[in-house]
Amino acid sequence: MKNKILSFSVIIIFGIIFFIFYKGLEDSKIYIPDVNTKKEIPVFNTKEFFSGENVKSSSIFELDKFYLLNIWSSWCVPCRQEHPFLMNLNLENKLNIIGMNYKDNLKNAENFLKELGNPYKEIFIDLDGTIAIEWGAYGVPESFLIYNNEIIKKYIGPINQELVDEINLLIK
Repeated sequence: MKNKILSFSVIIIFGIIFFIFYKGLEDSKIYIPDVNTKKEIPVFNTKEFFSGENVKSSSIFELDKFYLLNIWSSWCVPCRQEHPFLMNLNLENKLNIIGMNYKDNLKNAENFLKELGNPYKEIFIDLDGTIAIEWGAYGVPESFLIYNNEIIKKYIGPINQELVDEINLLIK
């Protein structure tokens, strides 16, 4: 009799634990980044990639023009995968592509651009990653479509043909 009560108690306890975990899996409060919110671009000071000259964000982005800010690094494998799509976007010449080199060795970044080409109108440096944090970036690669100094769309992960088509529709 004692063994039956112990077995029944263990089954009840495991049943309660299973129920709690099962209900936890149904919780829909999983965080999803907001990629469609319009917000102004952050104000920052940095250095230009090739010259090392100081640059203010206000001098980079002009009104009434579309920009794609792409955060990239030479050590980032997905950045290498998206690079041909950025090169094609640059050839279409409807969009100003701005690069933000993120936490990178500048020599490696230069070799990356020599090997794969340079799709960027301008590149600036974010050596410690603080500028990317101000933009709300979670890592690399990430891209921000900008118009009139507002972020109109955020792309987390590498740009692919589907996203290129979406960008082309947005900037028509």
